[in-house]
Amino acid sequence: MDTEEWIEMLRYTLMRLGIFVGCLVVVWGLVHFGIAPRGLGSSNGLWIALLALVVSAPISFVALRKERDRASVQVARRVDRMKANMQASAGAEDLADERARARSQAS
Repeated sequence: MDTEEWIEMLRYTLMRLGIFVGCLVVVWGLVHFGIAPRGLGSSNGLWIALLALVVSAPISFVALRKERDRASVQVARRVDRMKANMQASAGAEDLADERARARSQAS
């Protein structure tokens, strides 16, 4: 993975994490002040994290659409390069195999 692809993926991941952390703070505040329901027993922390995850997912889906599209283009390019390298490698192996067979038949 080249530097540009790595930076693009890191940028998207950090933006997604930022949205989650923002939602986590908001949900914690809502639960703390009694606006949103508390979890059962000692599960309050898990409840807040799960609720923040559920809230942040659609926000990230909408807000980061351009970033996600840009990142997916980078991933598609990388997959295409890997496929081309595999095909070139397979072609070289086939050529070497054909040469070896031709030598063995000539003997």
